[in-house]
Amino acid sequence: MQFKDVIGQEAVKDKLLNVVQNNRISHAYLFTGDTGIGKLALAISFAQYIMCTDKRNGDSCGKCPSCKKYAKLEHPDLHFVFPVVKKDGGSKSVVSDDFIANWRDKVLSSPYFDLNDWYAYIGAEKKSGMIYESESVSILKKLSIKSFESDYKIMLIWHPELMNIACSNKILKLVEEPPEKTIFLMVSDKPQEILSTIYSRTQKIEVPSLSDTVLTQSLQSIYNIDEAKALEYTRLSAGSWLTAAKQVNTTVENEYNFETFISLMRTCWSRKVLDLISWSKEISLIGRERQKSFLSYSIRMIRESFINNLGKSEIVYANSDEKEFMSRFSPYINEDNVITLYSELNRAHSDIARNGNAKIIFLDLSLKLVKVIRPQ
Repeated sequence: MQFKDVIGQEAVKDKLLNVVQNNRISHAYLFTGDTGIGKLALAISFAQYIMCTDKRNGDSCGKCPSCKKYAKLEHPDLHFVFPVVKKDGGSKSVVSDDFIANWRDKVLSSPYFDLNDWYAYIGAEKKSGMIYESESVSILKKLSIKSFESDYKIMLIWHPELMNIACSNKILKLVEEPPEKTIFLMVSDKPQEILSTIYSRTQKIEVPSLSDTVLTQSLQSIYNIDEAKALEYTRLSAGSWLTAAKQVNTTVENEYNFETFISLMRTCWSRKVLDLISWSKEISLIGRERQKSFLSYSIRMIRESFINNLGKSEIVYANSDEKEFMSRFSPYINEDNVITLYSELNRAHSDIARNGNAKIIFLDLSLKLVKVIRPQ
């Protein structure tokens, strides 16, 4: 992947180019910022540029032997670490190499994806992944041997905040005192959750959200849509290319979240407890990451409905179907209940993230929402 393939982020690209051109490459970098803005794409492009043997015009050449291997993500001195999941009933330790073929396919199809997309791609929607202690053994082994073809060995860790404490502690020494010509590239959505001693030893690359202009122009160019549609998707994306692309594609997940939110709100309003029990059973089966996605979506819908109820529809971030629903729903979201609604949904999201019992969590949530949305 070359810098030219990364959407926007010209200031970050220039910073990375200057690092290499001035021979000031550090041993560890941490790319931070919101989801879907190009952090992974930038990290891979940076790695390719470092190893390119014929750098030109502010980018890797794309033609040298190193770049050709990068085009397939198969360079022997480029290593990947990312969250993985254990097989049902399996006790065998798992590492990223067990999923490397899936990883290459996913990244090569598009480097703009999130954890939900990754888990769905490997058929693990009902699980939350982790970077296990066994991964540290693999990392140590790979970095202890001499590089094969390049001057550098690069270890790219996607979501280092998901390293368990044992793994983090074991690679801390490597990050503090890496072997010569070794570079760590870490890509994180939640840097505050990384082991503090690892975090403090990295050079921070803060990647900003994409500008509206970049998003709109890129949407028009890549998806061949008119400016009005591109502007609508841009408003909904909050600077994230991933979010904008998902809006264009109208993903099944978005449709499911919208329909499920409507169903939940209507059932809560009608106070049909037996239907809420059935609803809780159904949503408990869809997988933890999709459940978290639904709760995040519900929080957004409550927030936008409240803003709409305040008479500020011009700053409501919603598509046409959502706005139509809000026109009827938002009068019931007001100063008396919005904080409680937000708190209960946020608490449920946190409980699901902690691997709580989904059926109990969603039933408890729905019964609480009944009292808040339509108090007696």
